[in-house]
Amino acid sequence: MSGTTVVILIVLALVALAVISARGRAANRQKDLDDAKADARRWVERLGGQVMNLTGTDLASQQAIADAAERYTAAGSQMEQATTTEQCRLVTKTALEGLYYIRAARTAMGIDPGPELPVDHEAQRAGKVTEDRRVSVEGHDYEASPVPGQRTPHYYPGGRVAGRPVPQGWYSEPWWKPALVAGAWGVGSVLLFSMMFSGMAGIAGAAAWESGYDAGQEDAIGDQGDAGGDYGGDSGGGDYGGGDWGGGDIGGGFDF
Repeated sequence: MSGTTVVILIVLALVALAVISARGRAANRQKDLDDAKADARRWVERLGGQVMNLTGTDLASQQAIADAAERYTAAGSQMEQATTTEQCRLVTKTALEGLYYIRAARTAMGIDPGPELPVDHEAQRAGKVTEDRRVSVEGHDYEASPVPGQRTPHYYPGGRVAGRPVPQGWYSEPWWKPALVAGAWGVGSVLLFSMMFSGMAGIAGAAAWESGYDAGQEDAIGDQGDAGGDYGGDSGGGDYGGGDWGGGDIGGGFDF
């Protein structure tokens, strides 16, 4: 066998190995995608079954079911367009959020909330409402509670909205929704958050929240140079104490 023939055979063998390897990787990717689609579809179908068969008995449960139905519609639309494993994971996340609303609705009705759901670590880091709060901001009343009620019928399962953590709990109104729709928080949001959650265990302070940090990450603010110092100085008796917050920029109302 000539040297040229040997070289040709080696090249052909390498090409064959490359083709087999590429086909193997493609098959693995397709299997991962099929598995991700099946998992996402399972959660969407589970959510759909609950949305179709559960009827709220009070304002809180009815609102939670309505929110779950919104997630079901969104997850179904995402499922139709999903072509990658990452997109399938987003479908699963949306469906699971809907199922958290279903659990909240069932809890509000006083019935078994159903089997436990996978832990949402983002929601855990956001904290949760641990006590009843009622605050008035520029003449508008807001309430938060760890339990549903006629005055707090709006549930949020916890998580991040427009880069900032929103604690799990029941609220008098969905104060986070404008940021969810717009993708950014209005100028009055920090004051509202500060008044609503100040001193509540497991929830970030207002300065940390404004910077997008979760509870326990306040020390990270010190790494931002003058940010921590400026905030501390202003809050002591400057803009925060009686200037812009007290009756200046915020005085004209809130743009959440």
